[in-house]
Amino acid sequence: MSTDLSASGTPAGSTTTAGKGKRPRPPFGVSTVSVLAILTALFSLLPLGYVVYMTAATGWDTAVELIFRPRVAELLLNTILLMVITVPACLVLGVGGAWLVERTKLRGHRWWAVALAAPLAIPAFVNSYSWVSAVPSLAGIWSGVLIATLSYFPLVYIPAAATLGRLDPAIEQSAASLGLGPWAVFFRVVLPQLRIAMSGGALLVALHLLAEYGAFAMIRFDTFTTAIMVQFQSTFNGTAGNMLASVLVFLCLILLVVEVRSRGTARYARIGSGAQAKATRMPLGLYQVPAQLALLALTVLAFGVPVWFVLRWIVAGGLDVWAADEFIPALLQTLMYGAVGALVTTIVAFPMAYLAVRRPSWFSKMLELSNYITSSLPGIVVGLAFVTVSIRVLPGVYQTAGVLIAAYVLLFLPRALVNLRAGLAQAPKELDEAAQSLGKAPLVSFFRVTLRLSAPAAAGGAALVFLAIVNELTATLLLSPNGTRTLATEFWSKSSEIDYTGAAPYALLMILLSAPMTYLLFQQSKKVAGQ
Repeated sequence: MSTDLSASGTPAGSTTTAGKGKRPRPPFGVSTVSVLAILTALFSLLPLGYVVYMTAATGWDTAVELIFRPRVAELLLNTILLMVITVPACLVLGVGGAWLVERTKLRGHRWWAVALAAPLAIPAFVNSYSWVSAVPSLAGIWSGVLIATLSYFPLVYIPAAATLGRLDPAIEQSAASLGLGPWAVFFRVVLPQLRIAMSGGALLVALHLLAEYGAFAMIRFDTFTTAIMVQFQSTFNGTAGNMLASVLVFLCLILLVVEVRSRGTARYARIGSGAQAKATRMPLGLYQVPAQLALLALTVLAFGVPVWFVLRWIVAGGLDVWAADEFIPALLQTLMYGAVGALVTTIVAFPMAYLAVRRPSWFSKMLELSNYITSSLPGIVVGLAFVTVSIRVLPGVYQTAGVLIAAYVLLFLPRALVNLRAGLAQAPKELDEAAQSLGKAPLVSFFRVTLRLSAPAAAGGAALVFLAIVNELTATLLLSPNGTRTLATEFWSKSSEIDYTGAAPYALLMILLSAPMTYLLFQQSKKVAGQ
C-alpha cells in the first residue's frame, strides 16, 4: 500500500504540517521555479551554442583548414606548455604553503595564512604590469609561467588550507603510531585527502590560464585568448577568430571532464560532526628559518613586487595622476557595474539554487551543470557570443549596459549559486512549514524565515561576483557601451600606451577594492570547510 508523502518526506496530514492538515506550499509554485531555472540554463548555454553554430556555418572544409594550420599548432603548444608547467607549480606552492600553515609549528602561522591568500587581490594583468616595470625585457613562456604562478597559486592554497583545517588529525596520528614518519604520513595519508581540493584548484588555475588576456598580452606571449582578441580587432568577428574560439572551448570542456574523472569515487567526509581532535603540529626544528624565508620570498614576489611598483609609479606621477575628472568616473562606473551585476546575478541564481536544495534530482543537477560549463568559458568567448547575437538578432541592444550585465551574469553565476545553495541548506524547509502552520502565508514565511537565514550566504556570493566584475577585462572591452570607463579598461588603455604613471591609480584602486573581498573569500572557505 502506497503512502502519500509531503515535501518534507512525512506522511500527508501528519502533525508536522499542523493546522488544517494540508501540506505547506512553497513560496513560489514549483513549476514557476522550474521554468525560471530552465530559462536561466538555456540562457547560460548561449556562448556554447554560438561556438557550435559558427563552426557549423563555417563549413567542414573551411573549419578544418583554419583549425589545422601552423598558427593554431603554435598557440596550442604555447597553451599546453603554459598549463603543464604552471598548474604543477601552483599545486606545489599552494599545497606546500597550506601544509606549513595548518600542520606545522610555523611561527606566525595565523599571519602567513592570510598573507598567502593576499596575492589573489591583485589582478593578473596588474601583476604583469608590475613585473614589466621591474624587468622590461620580460617575454615568452617562462615569463608567462612566472606571472601566472604568482597570480594563481592562491586558488590552490585557499581550498587546500581549508581542507587541512577540516581533516581529523586522528587519521594522521594513527598512521604515525604504526611507524610511519612525517613525510610518509604526508604523502600516504594527508595528500590523498586533499585530492578534491587539489583537483578543483588545478581546474581553476587551468581555466584562468585559458581565459587570461591582459597579463599575457603585456609580455607579448601568444595564447588562444590573445590571438582571438587580435583577430577580433583586425577583422571584427572574422572566421579565423571564431575557429580559434572553438578550439579554446574544446580545451575547456576537456579540462572539465579531466577534473571530474580526477576526483575519483572515494568518500572524504565523516558521518556526523563528532568531536574532532586537535591537530598536532609538526615541529620544524632546523627547517623553521628556511620555511620562513621561503614564504617571505613567495609573498614578496607575489604581493610585495606588484604593490611596490604600483606605489612607485604613483609617487613618480605625483598629484597629476589623481585627476578627479578621470579616475572618479571610472571608479563610480566600476562600483555601479559591480553592484548591479552582483545583485542581478544573485537574483538570477536563486531559482536554480532553490530547486537544487528543495527539489534535488538529476534534472536540477543538469541545470546546474549547464551554468558551470558556461562559466568555464573564457570571457572573450562569452563576449564574442554576445557581440554576434546582439548584432544579428537584437541590433538595438548592441553595446548597451544591459548586454554587459548579462555577460557578467553568465560568467560569474556559479559564484552566487554555490553560496546560495549553502545558505538555503542551512535554512531547513521544516522552519517554513512551522511558520505556515502558524497561519503565515507561504510568501510571508519565505521572506521572514528562509530569506533571512540565507541572506548572509547570498551576500557572500554577491561579494565574490562583485570582486570578479571589478577585475574583469576582456568581456568589458568587447561589450561596454561607448564612453564606458571602468578601472580595468582605463588601466588597460593607459598601460597599453606605456603610460605607467597614469595607469597606477587604477591599479591601486582595483587592489583596494579586491582586498576585502579576497579576505571574505578566505574566511568563507574556512567556514565552509568547518561545517
